[in-house]
Amino acid sequence: MKITDSIKYVGVNDHEIDLFEGQYVVPLGMAYNSYVIMDEKIAVMDTVDVKFTDEWLGNLKKVLGSKKPDYLVVQHMEPDHSANIMNFLDVYPDTTVVGNAKTFTFMGQFFDLDPAMKKLVVKNGDKLELGTHVLNFVLAPMVHWPEVMVTYDSTDKVLFSADGFGKFGANDVEDPEGWACEARRYYFGIVGKYGLQTQNLLKKAAGLDIQIICPLHGPVLSENLGYYIDLYDKWSSYTPEEKGILIAYTSVYGHTKEAVMELAELLKKEGAEKVVVTDLARDDMPEAVEDAFRYDRLVLATTTYNNSIFPFMHTFIEHLVERFYQNRTVGFIENGTWAPVAKKTMHSMLEGCKNIKFLETSVTIKSALKDDSRAALAQMAKELCQ
Repeated sequence: MKITDSIKYVGVNDHEIDLFEGQYVVPLGMAYNSYVIMDEKIAVMDTVDVKFTDEWLGNLKKVLGSKKPDYLVVQHMEPDHSANIMNFLDVYPDTTVVGNAKTFTFMGQFFDLDPAMKKLVVKNGDKLELGTHVLNFVLAPMVHWPEVMVTYDSTDKVLFSADGFGKFGANDVEDPEGWACEARRYYFGIVGKYGLQTQNLLKKAAGLDIQIICPLHGPVLSENLGYYIDLYDKWSSYTPEEKGILIAYTSVYGHTKEAVMELAELLKKEGAEKVVVTDLARDDMPEAVEDAFRYDRLVLATTTYNNSIFPFMHTFIEHLVERFYQNRTVGFIENGTWAPVAKKTMHSMLEGCKNIKFLETSVTIKSALKDDSRAALAQMAKELCQ
């Protein structure tokens, strides 16, 4: 794959993986991207997962031919991007490895480094001239590891964005949902805690003339870049992307689910822009987290369980809180045959989140829906759609 006349793609696609990072289902596989900049000096941008050593080195050989790379730029030390550093140096031992101080600290933790390894330690704002291409290094700590940096090629106006602007899915299959859905799930699952740091990086990037974005996962972005940057700005500033209501629930014997489905119908009758219902015990948890950040309103419905709340709901709220959930409206539906405490527990877990508006209306079901709880559902629907 050609990115520009002098920048080539040498990444790989993984269709064997079942869980990315040990927790995210990836039905469309995963891409591990790597690039080569061909110039008077040749730079390789990152390596790939260890399972693809031979394929990746073969891709490199096809691009390099008889030439040898001068630099290996390591933007991110997470093993799906750095695992082949030593294998690369076994083949190309005269290459200079480029990274920042933390890069080499982490590299020494993952590998037994040869003291004779050639290395170039760069700082924020440093440049590396390859000939016609000039690489500008921008440190991006905690997007989403401390050592992360991105690289701007001011000649071809390409931003090598590390994990930023990445998505789930291999590059040799078409995503039927387009870019945003799996990019959003990827962002909020993996990077979402670090919104402030991502905002800082976007501010740095705003001063660059970027024509192409080359992430470490997912497709190369070369058209309508404003669309992708705007989404990243919304996601990292915790701004709702769309008007809509997510109802996230757990239900033991079906009574809480019945209430949720009734509320969903009431919301549609009230003219809600969009209503999404997710069963936290059965549906994909990271997708539920994604939707919670996508929409501006959230209803949590669960049972009292062990004097707390049902485990899947507890986990879901923990995911939201640790990612700094904010700037939303939240309502509660609780169910309990005796001593219901679900609403109190959920409210307590979320009360430290910034700029959360809690609905005045809440719904308490004592075992099964009755006239009073149905009336409360109707009032909740009206309040959500005001």
